[in-house]
Amino acid sequence: MSQKILSLVEQGSLKAEKPKFAIGDTVDVHCRILEGDKERIQIFSGTVIARSGSGSREMFTVRRIVQGEGVERKFPVHSPRIAKIVVKRSGVVRRAKLYYLRQRTGKSTKLRERRMESETK
Repeated sequence: MSQKILSLVEQGSLKAEKPKFAIGDTVDVHCRILEGDKERIQIFSGTVIARSGSGSREMFTVRRIVQGEGVERKFPVHSPRIAKIVVKRSGVVRRAKLYYLRQRTGKSTKLRERRMESETK
């Protein structure tokens, strides 16, 4: 009974269109930032290294290198603070979590690109 109530409450906070991306994709996450009474969009771009949770509690982790230092940020998929998620390239991976990229630097952090059949036609 309580599970049904929770799912009904969660329905209101879910986005109508769930963004389509996978582990290993390089994405641009457009975040809404409030500064005083103004709102602006800030773009955080990097590789998706993990996804976790389900429903309104679904999260994903994006990693990028800034001035030689690794930066990771976790985002809720259904957050109203996320304006949009743009997939720039898709990577070929065989793992659900890409935590091994934390120990890598330089070219070894690159993932092979997944080629789509529809792009070549």
